[in-house]
Amino acid sequence: MRHDVAMETKKALDFVRENHRAVLVTLRQEGTPQTSPVLVAVDDAGHVVISTRQTAMKTKHVRRDPRAWVCVLNDRFFGGWVQVSGSVDVVDLPEAMEPLVEYYRAISGEHEDWDEYRAAMEREQRCLLRISVERAGPDIHG
Repeated sequence: MRHDVAMETKKALDFVRENHRAVLVTLRQEGTPQTSPVLVAVDDAGHVVISTRQTAMKTKHVRRDPRAWVCVLNDRFFGGWVQVSGSVDVVDLPEAMEPLVEYYRAISGEHEDWDEYRAAMEREQRCLLRISVERAGPDIHG
């Protein structure tokens, strides 16, 4: 039986819009997985996005091998969850600034001082991982 990939992706992105706690998996140079707890959001183009530092290992990993897997969990941990995977683009500052603002808004709402937030993004050398979702699930239940 063939699954409707577009429908699975839409359902997964709807879940990510409401649930932001996740585990990101990237690949180390020798090919073993590296996991990182992250917060995720969905941008206007339907990418799953993650804020991180330019110096973080996850950033270095996806610059070398631009693939990632993300397991998004609900706040209670047990219950609903989704996994998405796909290719990753790293968006650096200054291009990343407004997408980082949108990322924050999607997860936390309005910031009390956007100038301070922007200064912190510069100071922390933030970037945005932008995942183009190529697969979503679970699409098979055991």
